[in-house]
Amino acid sequence: MLIAAAALVLSACAVGPDYRRPAQDLGAAYAHAPEGRWIRADAAPRELPADWWTLFGDAVLDDLMDRMPRGNLDLAKAEAEFREARAALDSARAGLFPTLDASGAMSRAGQGAAGSGSAGNTYNLSATASWEVDLWGRVRRGVEAARAGEQASAADLDAMRLSLRFALAQAYFGVRASQLQDALLARTLDEYARALEMTRNRLAAGVVSPADVAAASAQLDQARAQRIRLGWQREQQIHAIAVLLGQAPASFRLAGGAVLPTVPEVPVGVPSALLLRRPDVAGAERRVAQANARIGVAQAAWFPDLTLSAQGGYRAAEFASWITAPARFWTLGPSLALSLFDGGARAAAVESARAAYDIQAATYRKTVLDALREVEDLLVQSQALAEEQAARDRALAAARETLRQVTNQYQAGLVDYLSVVQAQASALSAEQTALDVRSERLTASAQLIAALGGGYSVDAAGPAASIDPAPSATPAGPADSAVSRGPAGPAAAVN
Repeated sequence: MLIAAAALVLSACAVGPDYRRPAQDLGAAYAHAPEGRWIRADAAPRELPADWWTLFGDAVLDDLMDRMPRGNLDLAKAEAEFREARAALDSARAGLFPTLDASGAMSRAGQGAAGSGSAGNTYNLSATASWEVDLWGRVRRGVEAARAGEQASAADLDAMRLSLRFALAQAYFGVRASQLQDALLARTLDEYARALEMTRNRLAAGVVSPADVAAASAQLDQARAQRIRLGWQREQQIHAIAVLLGQAPASFRLAGGAVLPTVPEVPVGVPSALLLRRPDVAGAERRVAQANARIGVAQAAWFPDLTLSAQGGYRAAEFASWITAPARFWTLGPSLALSLFDGGARAAAVESARAAYDIQAATYRKTVLDALREVEDLLVQSQALAEEQAARDRALAAARETLRQVTNQYQAGLVDYLSVVQAQASALSAEQTALDVRSERLTASAQLIAALGGGYSVDAAGPAASIDPAPSATPAGPADSAVSRGPAGPAAAVN
């Protein structure tokens, strides 16, 4: 009892550093956060909804997003990896509890002439209980590492889900834009065909030269070639949507018509929110915590292992007297085990754990910086695309007016057909570019939502429950431990 009580008292401390999140300067606000465009100045701060795709107001997109988690195979793989991490946590927790084994055996043994020469039976029935007292926190640090690993895997699952949803939205917007481009080219082909027929009639009347007919015919064929290329590219995007839904491309049909959703308002928030709203950032932070806990696991190897064990049972030579009081036996006692010399293996393990922590800490800081850069880039892009769309719309209106005037002048015999061809090409290019910019704005909006975390958040029991959203003023490395040095030398504290 005294040994057990002392073990419980000693097990209250754990070697290795206590975890503190690495510091990273985030800034108070985004440098390129627009005023009034994405967040109205008179509106209360809003968070991204968990179903962020509903901001686009497209029922077909909503249906695809609802179907995707049930069939996507990449998501199924990520979910299986999360279950694997959860099982690893359960396995680590098992080390905190005693083990109980039972065995029963019957054997017959004998010796030759040099011995007694007689054979005999032995019957054995026993139970063994053992408990490795976690004096130095090796098991607890292992549980801490496994828990952080499970939380990191949960964040990876959310990151995969967010990435797949963005890929689905991007492909969907691409298909809708392609359908609008196809409709534009269909109208253009009709106009070009009428222009070719008109030019042929004018050639028959001796008003124009054969060169005008050749120019009109070439322009018609070029538009046909564009439509053919657009068609197979659109089919490939539809195939990509089918695979994202876990369906064979041949069995998938995309419902709905050729309509582009409107670009929604996106609440940007502040940079520090990325620590809680980006699953890749949360996952990177949890891996830092996992590496920190593994330092304690490595340092605990310097201390002796204390195991409390007890065994009891029955052992007899006769079956009739097997389970009787005279055949009873028992043992009880503690044991200590300590490695005295290992050629530097433990010191190398501690140094390796420290290096692994530094790797994960640097990875975490880099992930945060990449997240900030991505948001800033998309804010700049989104603002520029909005301004570009306004300019493209003005250019489109001017190109349409130019085409109308040049066509009238050609019919009046004031200009040659080359002027008409140039005006038609300019008008078609302006139409296509305006559609491309609208599609790019939708894609950039969805990408900005994904860069902001896409409605993901860390709750109190989530992957990064220990994350403080405000920048930390603590040192970048792990904190000091209650136990500063192992018996053979290396410091348990990592500064």
